[in-house]
Amino acid sequence: MSFELYEKAKKLGAKAYKRAVSDGQYPYLPVLDDIIEKDSIASEVNLGLVDIPLSRVVGTSNAGRTQAFASNFMPLMRNGSEFASKWSMLCDAHVDEGIRDAIKVYEYLNYYYVVEGNKRVSVLKFFGADSIPAFVTRKVPKLTDDELIRVYYEYMDFNKKTGVNYIRFTHEGEYKRLMEQVKIAPKHGGEFEEEETISELINANDTAEGISSAIRTDLTKIWSDDTLLEMKAAYKRFEKAFRVKGGVSLEDVSTGDAFLAFIEVKGFDEVCEMSLEEIQAGIAAMWEEFLVINEKYEVEVSLTPPEEKKNVLTSILSPNYSATKPLKIAFIYDGDPSESDWRYSHELGRNYIKEVYGEKLVSLKITGASTEEEIIRAIDDLVENQGVEVIFTINAQAVNASLKCAIKYPSVKILNCSLNTSHRYIRTYDARLYEAKFLSGMIAGSLTKTDKIGYIADYPIYGVIANINAFAIGARMVNPNVNVYLDWTSTRRIDEKSDIYDSIRDKGIDIISDQDMITPSRASRKFGLYKLTSNGPENVTMSVYNWGKLYERIINLIMQGTYSSADADSESKPINYWWGLSAGVVDIIISEKVPADTRRLVNIIKDLIVEDRFSPFWGEIYSQDGKLRSEEGVDMEVDDIIKMNWLVENVIGDIPTIDELDESAKELVEMKGV
Repeated sequence: MSFELYEKAKKLGAKAYKRAVSDGQYPYLPVLDDIIEKDSIASEVNLGLVDIPLSRVVGTSNAGRTQAFASNFMPLMRNGSEFASKWSMLCDAHVDEGIRDAIKVYEYLNYYYVVEGNKRVSVLKFFGADSIPAFVTRKVPKLTDDELIRVYYEYMDFNKKTGVNYIRFTHEGEYKRLMEQVKIAPKHGGEFEEEETISELINANDTAEGISSAIRTDLTKIWSDDTLLEMKAAYKRFEKAFRVKGGVSLEDVSTGDAFLAFIEVKGFDEVCEMSLEEIQAGIAAMWEEFLVINEKYEVEVSLTPPEEKKNVLTSILSPNYSATKPLKIAFIYDGDPSESDWRYSHELGRNYIKEVYGEKLVSLKITGASTEEEIIRAIDDLVENQGVEVIFTINAQAVNASLKCAIKYPSVKILNCSLNTSHRYIRTYDARLYEAKFLSGMIAGSLTKTDKIGYIADYPIYGVIANINAFAIGARMVNPNVNVYLDWTSTRRIDEKSDIYDSIRDKGIDIISDQDMITPSRASRKFGLYKLTSNGPENVTMSVYNWGKLYERIINLIMQGTYSSADADSESKPINYWWGLSAGVVDIIISEKVPADTRRLVNIIKDLIVEDRFSPFWGEIYSQDGKLRSEEGVDMEVDDIIKMNWLVENVIGDIPTIDELDESAKELVEMKGV
């Protein structure tokens, strides 16, 4: 019987060999000695006895036995050979009792290369076994800027904290994101700390190095045994469903990448409780998302509104919105618009489009939906009971809820106000406020008497750092001696925010850039750019959002039937609308108290920005650490502006770490922070 099984295994090996040869690939097992470059290893770490996934065992440590196996570990040696006899004996042993003896391997970049036990691996792979016990020695490469190496260093940290070695990610930050998803799952997740212990290995001479004694540092686990069991079971169900759907054909998406995307939409608790059939249905619903990841689409940033194209076909197919059949849209706020300058600016935009479209549009609003559950509940009601076709969620914290509902309701257009979200199911939008901030900085630099300007920011998230830097660059353009003193409201408790203003006065600052506009429920002049005087704040300019202009453009696209095709080359591309002065989405209001010559200069620069003849981030720019961030004669790339995580050299202050933030700010910054 075992000889018949050897013949079947040998045929599988021959098939893999022929396919590799026809594809111009190496037909035998990869050899670790040939893969590792000289002097590329920083250290070797003994991991002791570990169950390793057979799917990650891919080669042999040296060339001695490599040609006995095809690249899939199936045998190639002729029937009747000593090799075939030993393979068949191992086959019998596995059928009778199971193979229990541990193999010896080197682990390198999350792949395993066999030192001793190639035939055991071959037999177990033939039978479709999941894992095998192994004495593992890790070869740690030197840290470089290579993303593969950097991801591997993240894997080593993840592996140490969890003990999990069967999930592979391909991009930086994914292991951290998975741990965060498990941490926030109340039912099946969470974290606990366990002390490291050091123990002596039994049969230590069986380590990959072959030494006669060794010690082992046990893992510092942050997940309970129950969480580990739930994780493995959920991953295996997902792995099977993903393979059946054709996930292996996505060359640039590992099963781990897809699993993480699935968890981030569904939540770890829900995924743990899903059956195989439910996971299969979920994967089918999200399949376009995986295709986007596989095609390595960058987020397409739309810097100007697309042309409003009309043709006969779209006119015929598009709904004819009217008073009897209006377009129903809704806005979801996390609180009362009158209590926040941010929400109030969007409410002004909502009121603007109500006036523009009249009876052709019905605009609803939900206030007070702040948690993910509340937002999902609100969207469910708006879609299922109110018949809403377009939904705007106006804060970045709502992006996950928006994504989940967009997958659930593919015919509903859901847009979230945030930057750098790479999901094709929703579109995101924001305004290039940094252009107006640059102009405001010019005014501040020309008016200061002390060369000290204050800047009060809220959250260190995408886009905000660009606002700060543009303001500081604008100030220095007209006043080379000026410094901008930065402080953050999100690092203070509510009853301590007055301390910011005390600190500003102590530093001799005479002009402040504060929140962008007035909060209706609080009668305070501390907004926009203002001078500190003995009579209180004296407002001199204000950077403003004209969200109504943005909403009008988007609704026009929807009403004309060109929303899906007006922007990206491919409808699968994730799209971020990021419009600025040229689209009228941001502007600056200048007080008559600003000298006429200064107003004239600012308006000239504003016109140049609108005409795309000048950019705040053009030319030589240095950060606080003296590093050159942009070269002379070069415009900074859009992606680099969005993802800025550094401050220009004339900013005094820093970007707070997550631990320095207010508890209320941490969720947003963990999601959208720089």
